[in-house]
Amino acid sequence: MEQPINDNHDLWSTAEAMVAEGKGILAADESTGTIAKRFDGIDVENTETNRRDYRELLFRTAGYERFVSGVILFDETLRQEAADGTPLVRLLQDAGVIPGIKVDAGAQPLAGAPDETVTEGLDGLRERLTEYRELGARFAKWRAVLHIGADRPSAYAIDVNAHALARYAALCQEAGLVPIVEPEVLMDGDHDIGACFEATEATLRETFYQLANHGVDLEAMVLKPNMVLSGSDASDRASPEEVAELTLTCLLHTVPAAVPGIAFLSGGQGDEESTLNLDAINRLALEVGAPWELTFSYGRGLQAAPQAAWRGERANVERAQAVFLQRARVLAAARMGTYEPSLEDDAD
Repeated sequence: MEQPINDNHDLWSTAEAMVAEGKGILAADESTGTIAKRFDGIDVENTETNRRDYRELLFRTAGYERFVSGVILFDETLRQEAADGTPLVRLLQDAGVIPGIKVDAGAQPLAGAPDETVTEGLDGLRERLTEYRELGARFAKWRAVLHIGADRPSAYAIDVNAHALARYAALCQEAGLVPIVEPEVLMDGDHDIGACFEATEATLRETFYQLANHGVDLEAMVLKPNMVLSGSDASDRASPEEVAELTLTCLLHTVPAAVPGIAFLSGGQGDEESTLNLDAINRLALEVGAPWELTFSYGRGLQAAPQAAWRGERANVERAQAVFLQRARVLAAARMGTYEPSLEDDAD
């Protein structure tokens, strides 16, 4: 019997727009606790008003929509209004930027697996997704976290996290939201790039096995993985060219061509490293004919510089916006494999 073709045209078009050529995704979904750490670094008090003002600064940056396709929001931000009463989500919509929402409840210790975690948040998720879509979200994000170490990540940790990602993704598509599926193998540690390759390959294989079991439409999702990297404390860090070769090899081994796009997370890389690696991946992808759009979904990689420029001061807003725009422009070039160091100093 011939199988019916899924009628998910709205989800397909949203997923394609999220990974549009020359654009990436801003991850502005820091929890209240996480943004407190960012604000501590720039001596800004972590209040609702300051969080609002900072995100409004980003969303009112003139021209950033040329380089940013969508923004992942935290629950508070999706509900917030700008200082003039305009909903922050409306600022995104008016700029032609797609609003998204982080929906997981964070990583918690995994029973029976010391030093490993499982991401929680499935309870009540169907109802929350319905509300988020009514509030304007058109995609969602769920992050699973895997650790490299002695006998880690275990097959058990990979399995339970991949299963949760698949359940979440199926619920998203049911609710009319594109799921960003984020299985992150952390770069923390002194392991070499080979260990990251093995862990990432195993994680992605299981993730797509579970997505298939749950009937997730691969054309209506975006994958957000880590790059294949040396550990952050490794004595000999791999070059961008080696990162590109092993990352693309890993993806070609595991990710079906039906997936429209892959949006890499920065994963604690510095601005220069995350830019050079993204550029090298895209240059090589053009040579080998990779079947997916390869872009970025960065948090710190887009925000660290404008946060440092802003420092909570109204007088610094325009400077912070200029820095944010420049950072987005540079990453958009890397996303196309056309980054040059001279771009760091270019400005309109």
